Amino acid sequence: MKRGILFYVFYALVQFSPSFAAPQVRLGDTTVTGREMPFLQQDFFGGIPFAESPVGKLRLKPPVLKTTLDEKEFNASSYGHACVQPPPFSAELMSEDCLTINIIRPSSIKPDSKLPILFWTYGGGFQSGASEIYNGSGIVTQSMARGTPIVFVTFNYRLGPLGFPQGSEADQLHSLNLGIYDQIGALEWVKHNIASFGGDNEKVTAFGESAGSIMTSILFLNYQIEGLARAGIFESGQAMTTGVSHPEHREIDWQNFVRGVPSCSSLATTGNTFSCLQAANSSDIIQGLLVSIAESPEMFPWQPVLDGPTGVVPDYASRRFPRGEFARLPFIAGTNLDEGTIFEVSSPVTSEDGLAQAITANYSPPAVSPQTLQSHIQTLLQLYPDNPALGSPYNTGNNTFGLSSVYKQSAAITGDLGFHSQRRFWSQGYSNAGVKTYGYLYTEPLTGSLPVLGVFHSSELLALFRDLTGILPFTPGPISTNLSTAMMDYWISFATSLDPNDGRGTPRPIWEPYACENQASPSSTQDSSWCVYMLICYL
Repeated sequence: MKRGILFYVFYALVQFSPSFAAPQVRLGDTTVTGREMPFLQQDFFGGIPFAESPVGKLRLKPPVLKTTLDEKEFNASSYGHACVQPPPFSAELMSEDCLTINIIRPSSIKPDSKLPILFWTYGGGFQSGASEIYNGSGIVTQSMARGTPIVFVTFNYRLGPLGFPQGSEADQLHSLNLGIYDQIGALEWVKHNIASFGGDNEKVTAFGESAGSIMTSILFLNYQIEGLARAGIFESGQAMTTGVSHPEHREIDWQNFVRGVPSCSSLATTGNTFSCLQAANSSDIIQGLLVSIAESPEMFPWQPVLDGPTGVVPDYASRRFPRGEFARLPFIAGTNLDEGTIFEVSSPVTSEDGLAQAITANYSPPAVSPQTLQSHIQTLLQLYPDNPALGSPYNTGNNTFGLSSVYKQSAAITGDLGFHSQRRFWSQGYSNAGVKTYGYLYTEPLTGSLPVLGVFHSSELLALFRDLTGILPFTPGPISTNLSTAMMDYWISFATSLDPNDGRGTPRPIWEPYACENQASPSSTQDSSWCVYMLICYL
C-alpha cells in the first residue's frame, strides 16, 4: 500500500514538475524551453536574442538580425536584461546585451494555430524602459475568455546615446535612430519565427505608448512596415510629438556623453569618437550616459532625428503626408486628457516671457523663420491665456495647486502641441486618404495620483495592463474593472478583426471610425451615460 502511494506521489511530482511541464518550441536546430503559467493556462518564452549582441564593433551600429540561435538548448524561462539606462534600474538588471524578445501565448495552441499578434513597444522618453515592466498575460487572458486568442510579444530596444546617437559624426557614419532599427529587427524576427509559437506573421498589430508609439508611427511613414504589420495602435505619441531636428542640433549632448566616458573624454569635441566608444567598457558608457542627462538643457536629449533619403525619418511628417508617403494601414490613435502636466509640473517657468522662451527652445524647426515663429508664439499665448480655469489639468477651476498659474497654461500648450494636435493631424491625414482609423480621448483619473497631474501622460496603461510594477511614482488605487476589460476588448477586437466592434467580450459602445467631417460624434445607438462611465470617447 505504501509503495502504491509513493508511486502516485512520484508520478504526480514528475507530471507537474516545471522541468517536465515546461513548454518547448523549435527554432532551427535549437530547442527553446519556456515557462508554463498553469493558473493562467499560458506559456511564457523570454530573453530570446533577436539580434547579435550590440557590443564592441557592433556598438553604435544598426542591429544584426539573428533569426536562429547558436545553442542546441536555450532557456527562455525569464526576461532578458534591460538595456542601459539611468536609475531606477540598477546595474545588475541592465546590460548592453539586451536585444531580446518575449512571447506570451495560450498554452493550448498548436504551431499551426496562426493566432493574431499584439506587438508592444514600451515608452520612456527614448532613455528608459524595459519589456519586463509590461506583463501582457492579462490581455492574453481576456483574449482567451472572449474566444479570440492572441499572442503577445514584447522586446527591448537600445536607449539613450546607444540607441539614438546625436551629432554630425553619427550622421556621417549612418548610425542614427538605432532604436527604431532595433524595433524593425524585432518585427523581422517575428516575421521569421512567430509561426513556431502558434502566431500568424500576417496578422501583426504594432502598438506602443509614448516613445514606443512615436517609434511605431514613424514606421507607418515607411512602406517597409506593410510587410511586417497590418495595423497599429498609437497611445499618446505620433511621429512629430517630440519634434524632429537634424542630428547636429544636439551636438552638445553627444559631446557631454563622450566627455563623461572616462576613457574617451579627451576626444569629446574632435568628431572622431566612435572607435574609442566601441572599445570602452560598459561601466564607462553608463557613466557617460548619466553625465549627458545631467548636463542636457532638455528633459529628453536622446530622440529620433532626420536621417536622410534612405533613413527611417527622411523628412518632416507635415511634408510627407501631402506627398502620400505613408503606409495605408488602419490604426487606433488616442491621447489622455492632461498629456502636458507631467512634463511641466517641475518646470522652472513662471512667466509668459519664460514660457515663450521655452516654446522657442523646444519647438523651433529649421523650416520656420525666427520672425514667423515669434508671430506664432504670440498667437499661441493669446489662444492659451494665463487663466487657470482654462488650463490643464482641466476641470480643476482656478486651483493652481500651489504653483504659478503659468503651470496650467504651459501644461495645456504642451499637451496640445505635442500630443492632441499631432494625433488629430495624423488621423485627419489618414482619413483623407481613405484609411479607416479610430480615435479616443482617455479621461479616467487614477485613484491615488496627485490632483496636480490630472489624467496625465501614461494614465491609460494601468487600465490596459492592470499591473505596472515600478513605472508609476505612486501606488494607484483599483482601476475600474469594466473600463479595463472594455479597453482590452477594443484592442483585442482590433488586432483580430481590424475593427474594435466585433461584438465579443464585454458589452460596450459601438466605436465609430474617425472621419474629418465627423470628428466628435459618437454612435447614435450609444448610451451617453455609459460612455461617460467608460471614459473612452470618440474624437
